[in-house]
Amino acid sequence: MVVNVYASATEDGSPDDSVQQVNSAAGTIDCPDVGGELTEVPDGARAEVDKELAALDQQIAEAYQRLQDSVQAQQQDSGFADNAIMNPLKEKRGATIERIAIAIDRVGDRPDGLDSLAACELRPAENQNAGQNGGEQDGGDQNDAGQNDGGDGQDQGDQQDGQDQQGNGGQAGNGPVAADYADITSVQPNARNEGGRQGSTGSFSTACGVNANGVFNSDNVIVAPGVSNGAHHFHDYVGNQGNSAFASDEDLAAADTSCENQGDKSSYFWPVIRLQNGTAEQDANSPGGGIEGNAGEIVTPKDVTMTFEGSPRGEVAEMPRLLRIITGDAKAFVNGTANANASWSCTGFEDRQLKDKYPLCPSGSDVVRTFKFQSCWDGRNIDSANHRTHVAFAAADGSCAAGFKAIPQLVQRIVYDVDAPSLQDGGRTTPLFAVDSFPEQLHKAVTDHGDFINVFDEDLMREMVDCINDGRECDAADVGGDQGNGGDQGGDAGQGDDQDQGQGQGQEQPGNGQDQNDGQDQNDGQDQDQNDGQDQEQPGGDQNQDQGQDQNENQDENTAEPTETAQAPGGGDDEANQGGDKEPPVLGSLKATQRGNAAGGEGGDKGADNAGDGGDAAVAPEQTTPVANIPSAAGQPGSQGSESATGDLAETGAQLWPTMIGGVAVLAGVVLLRRVSRRGY
Repeated sequence: MVVNVYASATEDGSPDDSVQQVNSAAGTIDCPDVGGELTEVPDGARAEVDKELAALDQQIAEAYQRLQDSVQAQQQDSGFADNAIMNPLKEKRGATIERIAIAIDRVGDRPDGLDSLAACELRPAENQNAGQNGGEQDGGDQNDAGQNDGGDGQDQGDQQDGQDQQGNGGQAGNGPVAADYADITSVQPNARNEGGRQGSTGSFSTACGVNANGVFNSDNVIVAPGVSNGAHHFHDYVGNQGNSAFASDEDLAAADTSCENQGDKSSYFWPVIRLQNGTAEQDANSPGGGIEGNAGEIVTPKDVTMTFEGSPRGEVAEMPRLLRIITGDAKAFVNGTANANASWSCTGFEDRQLKDKYPLCPSGSDVVRTFKFQSCWDGRNIDSANHRTHVAFAAADGSCAAGFKAIPQLVQRIVYDVDAPSLQDGGRTTPLFAVDSFPEQLHKAVTDHGDFINVFDEDLMREMVDCINDGRECDAADVGGDQGNGGDQGGDAGQGDDQDQGQGQGQEQPGNGQDQNDGQDQNDGQDQDQNDGQDQEQPGGDQNQDQGQDQNENQDENTAEPTETAQAPGGGDDEANQGGDKEPPVLGSLKATQRGNAAGGEGGDKGADNAGDGGDAAVAPEQTTPVANIPSAAGQPGSQGSESATGDLAETGAQLWPTMIGGVAVLAGVVLLRRVSRRGY
């Protein structure tokens, strides 16, 4: 058993003067998955069972930490691990499992055989890969490419080759290791060609950003509702901004969304990727983070695309609101690969997919992780006891099992700009990267997984299904509903927090002319550089006419709310905010920015016809603001900036000339009448 030595890091990421010893994983704790065996749980027992299942995960995490912290004691006493860790874990699990059985028995039939799931196995580090069928993982051909049918021929049993410098590897000592990576150029093409599809051939895309907002937590409202740190690893969240362990269905429905189309409040979340580079992130000393072996710098995706696709066998039905789907298995390393659904590749090589290894991409190519979600639904339940049996993957021919109906299939594609790690020196030159995981899962690529909660507006869901069934390719940004407020779509990771803004919220401060971006902080998704359609309802579409207005007058008419409420829930900061450090903001959309720049304006639609405003097509005609409701220039507080002033004066001058001529004519008439009256006519 090896002890690795790393320099610790301070909060600002600089090396600490002290050197911290981080124990390598002394082994892997392999426990039966109780939740997977509970296919039927009465509704009256569901909440209690979920909490007890979360307690089982917490017990494993605590035992795993004790295992790592007691390497010296284990070296001195061969029976220490069993006596001090594994036997107490079995007793705790037995008591928890009994409470689960009692809870179910109270409102239904007591399940049989649960008590046999209490004991766990300790896999010594040198044998930790036993039981994984080597590299021939054939249990889950769920992502249209087979579970491990490409690979590079590396057997998981070869992982000891990567442990010469890293022990069990990774910054926190519990993975990854060198053999968890494979050169993508050595992988044979293995992705299934889906050309010539029949049935419902359309697609529907929704853009919800890259989590440049920095919305993270280690909860899992699907698997462990009401339990803080139920996931034991950090998640990226896009879409719904109110997702936490304690979020009710009503909370999700009322929350803000980072999606371009405000009718999509769905929650999309997945484990973060980290660089094992010694950086101390916000969770470095917290459960779910460094305490549980998830250490290093969190990488913001470069790009995230989410597409809903049809069925090759026929039409798809609408997803029920609040449907929950989990794809992949966060515990696949110890559970086996029956539910594993990881898919890793590189841009330019996506005909080659890896299931149990991270890709080493050549220079100029980015890492890609892809999730294909289940596309068959039982027609009744939005969730199930094990969070799996209410949905299923289609058969090889695209058909759903008896009693199931086809629904749109969510396909997530997440791209990262990370360099291939330097395996020869254990990632010291170029750091290793890996997904967050439960401690005992050792950050294996096969444990990757994604989560989805459908909070689409019902009308927008109907639009999606019609589009797919009609064979059209649709973008949510071009479909009805509210657009222009959502999206943290900053594209690159560097676009996250208040870049070059410095103006805070500023909504109530008059006179913030062009130099202050009109007081529109990027946190509100309304900065002109984002071009997210804020002024589209103004006839003529010229942003220059709106600059310097109080934000309560310059709102997107689709929101019908003051700007203050456009920030993320519980904004907490004062009106100046200055970027804020509390609840994450909702940023402007990348797609709108791209459209605006293509139309030829950094500051938005300063040309004619609102060209840079994020696209006129996104605004329905009935949403146009009547001319009578546009505030006059005279009524606007503060400076309007030079270009705005020029435009307004030109218009004013054009209107004054006729008035002046008429006035002169009237004056001449009065003089003539007075002269006539004096002469006595």
